[in-house]
Amino acid sequence: MPLLTIGLWLANVVVDTGGQLAFKAAAGDPDAGDGLARWRHMASRPWLWIGVGCYVIEFMVWIAFLSLVPLSEGVLLGSINIVAIMVAGRFLFGEKLTRLRVAGILLVSLGVAIVGAGG
Repeated sequence: MPLLTIGLWLANVVVDTGGQLAFKAAAGDPDAGDGLARWRHMASRPWLWIGVGCYVIEFMVWIAFLSLVPLSEGVLLGSINIVAIMVAGRFLFGEKLTRLRVAGILLVSLGVAIVGAGG
């Protein structure tokens, strides 16, 4: 796989993971309240807008990445985002990694490795 393709793939993983983590930080604020007040609180905090910014960047990176690889390969390689988000969620938010989730991480990682090696 060419270096540009790998760079775009890694950039996609980073900005997608960053966006998901920012949204989680915005949504998980215990001071947010309920209903419309919750949405107003989230909209006034930087985490929501960091997440939106990450998604805008991810969109551009994803389009560039897909211009270089077949869709079927790109979508499979993009699956590693799930692993990055789960691991980051564990370390940053203390989320549980059960045996089934760890098995899923290993299977997704193996699938991405197979696709990456065969591409």
